[in-house]
Amino acid sequence: MLAGSCSTVRYSSRSSIRCLSSQASGPSTKYLKLVYSDFTHSEQDQRIIDRGTKYVLPIYVRAPFILSHGKGSWIWDTTGRKYLDFSAGIAVNALGHADEGVLQVLQDQAGKLLHASNLYHNEPAGKLAELLVELTKSHDAPSFDGAKVFFANSGTEANEGALKVARKVGKERWAKATGKPSDDPSCDKHEIVCFENGFHGRSMGALSVTSNPKYQNPFTPLIPGVRVGKLNAQESIDNLVSEKTCAVIVEPIQGEGGIQSARVDWLKALRKKCDDVGAVLIFDEIQCGLYRTGTLWAHSTFGRDCRPDIITMAKPLANGYPIGAVMMREEIAQVMSPGTHGTTFGGSPLACAVGHHVLQRLSDKTFIESAKENSDYLKKRLVQMTKWFPSIIQSEIRGRGFILGIGFHDERVPGQMVSLARERGVLILTAGTDAVRLVPSLSARKEEVDFAVDVLEGCLGVVGNSK
Repeated sequence: MLAGSCSTVRYSSRSSIRCLSSQASGPSTKYLKLVYSDFTHSEQDQRIIDRGTKYVLPIYVRAPFILSHGKGSWIWDTTGRKYLDFSAGIAVNALGHADEGVLQVLQDQAGKLLHASNLYHNEPAGKLAELLVELTKSHDAPSFDGAKVFFANSGTEANEGALKVARKVGKERWAKATGKPSDDPSCDKHEIVCFENGFHGRSMGALSVTSNPKYQNPFTPLIPGVRVGKLNAQESIDNLVSEKTCAVIVEPIQGEGGIQSARVDWLKALRKKCDDVGAVLIFDEIQCGLYRTGTLWAHSTFGRDCRPDIITMAKPLANGYPIGAVMMREEIAQVMSPGTHGTTFGGSPLACAVGHHVLQRLSDKTFIESAKENSDYLKKRLVQMTKWFPSIIQSEIRGRGFILGIGFHDERVPGQMVSLARERGVLILTAGTDAVRLVPSLSARKEEVDFAVDVLEGCLGVVGNSK
């Protein structure tokens, strides 16, 4: 350890607990050298990789190993290499890997009823919907009294559902204003406003409001009537949201787009404009919601004049079991009737049973306090890191809670950092064009934070030495 830092406490073969970085005299140099250098494969592993290459659609560039099992914040590959997972399955595994409570619920519910379709009632779906609505109301959101929930299977499907609902609301409001039927072809209240660097999914509707040419261009033409603004720009509100707007969709914190936060005053102005023109305001909280920022929703502390009409969610809700959900205010839900939307698998007894268990635990006060303490500690260490590497990383650490981004001056470096960290036993993600993203399990411990940041400091030392 460096002079002035805490004594080392072992918790794995290559990690240590450090005291607050402000007490250290400089960045950790323990991980300047890589830990894992040989990613050659056994004959059995190579057969697994070859089979996947032959039969699985090659739409991902995968890491050079095969994951085997995990526990908590840690994950192992088939050769026994151990990694600290600060990607959490892309912000999904809120309770970590192989959680015993989740496993028990999966086993119990699978032994009773896996799937029966939405032609019949099931108890877990109602319990999870009730918990979502009541928790939201308790976070100073009385506008969600009487709210309704639609369950899907993914975040993309949740956003698709939200956009469909908003289109229908727009037609109904237009019909009321004009006296014409809502299906009249002259209805022009169908435009959707989204924002640059937002990410809402890859199906055709969700892709249409994901304004990244890399994702969109191969699949054009997309759905018409989409207008794109800039996050936090007042002119995007004034010039784009109009009487023709049926929906505005925005992430309070953009995940894939670089961990960029929407300003509270801007969101409030957006809310007011939507009210003025009768547009539905959708907050996509698929990555930033469900306690990842320290509160139920990223917008929970923004005040009553900054509440959406619809909230979409997915990633952590069932800790990796596929589920998505759309929660909408009662006034919005009233336009939907039998046959206007549907799903075969969404809202299954198994998915909702797991979701209810996970959400109960995430909303526990002791759990929230522990996550806040550890996420605050992570941010303090990252802030100190910006002072040690000002020529490499930007001065501001982005995000809140356990959704944090480190911006780089050189857009080539984030990809390098992902590889360098992986070779030292930590899994992280890129975000946007200039950042890496830290979205660990919400159960991540302080000593795991220390190991992750020690490795990042070592990686930055390598980057600095290569310049």
